[in-house]
Amino acid sequence: MEAEKWGRRIRAYRKLKGFTQESFSKELGVSVSILGEIERGNRLPPSDLLTRIAQSLKITIDELAPPKES
Repeated sequence: MEAEKWGRRIRAYRKLKGFTQESFSKELGVSVSILGEIERGNRLPPSDLLTRIAQSLKITIDELAPPKES
């Protein structure tokens, strides 16, 4: 469930910034299949990859993080 929320937000920000899955995965140094797994919510990215994702998208990890449910 948590992985799905992260994945949806990563995909939305990636598209907003104009990256394709191929170009974004190349920038991050991961395979397209790994990025696809993350965006579909099948895997949660490790913290070092989350940092690289946020840096590539020019946003903070807090902006990237799914909103907390109360």
